[in-house]
Amino acid sequence: MLDILETEKSFILKHIKEGDTVADFTMGNGYDTLFFSKTVGESGHVYAFDIQPAALESTKKRLVENGAPENYTLICDSHHNSDKYIEGKIKAGMFNLGYLPGGDKSITTKRETTLVAIEKAIGLLDDDAILLIAVYPGHEEGEIEGELINDMLSLLDRKKYCCAKFRIINSPTSSYFYIVESK
Repeated sequence: MLDILETEKSFILKHIKEGDTVADFTMGNGYDTLFFSKTVGESGHVYAFDIQPAALESTKKRLVENGAPENYTLICDSHHNSDKYIEGKIKAGMFNLGYLPGGDKSITTKRETTLVAIEKAIGLLDDDAILLIAVYPGHEEGEIEGELINDMLSLLDRKKYCCAKFRIINSPTSSYFYIVESK
């Protein structure tokens, strides 16, 4: 069976190496932040965003407990403000939309800020970089976010970006993801 998380990482690993700058635009419990931290190593840097202090606490704990290098900046702010924190270009970025696993399900990413955040993230992409956007359509906001993201990405210039959607078609409420690769 297809493992969506492993598939996502296989795409990302083709674009990043030690020393790169990357961004986890929705840090949640820190799994992607940890993956990025270990992949880019001590000479790289990870910017990670979440609006919930509990996400920062959980992520910091995960990073320390797993021996991650201190190559990260954890930011308690919305991902749509990423351009205020990230200096220069990024080689990879990840969005896992929805709510904090194990947290308050009424606090979710919102289309108004998500679309702005994705637009800014695309603007931060270096040459030969990747942006991965995981969508969770099992709740109303997630379904709407996914549709709007699809519309937005379909308008990107094909000469500058390659956009793809990966979805399990016989499971309509399962998560799926978009990839945006810069040329």
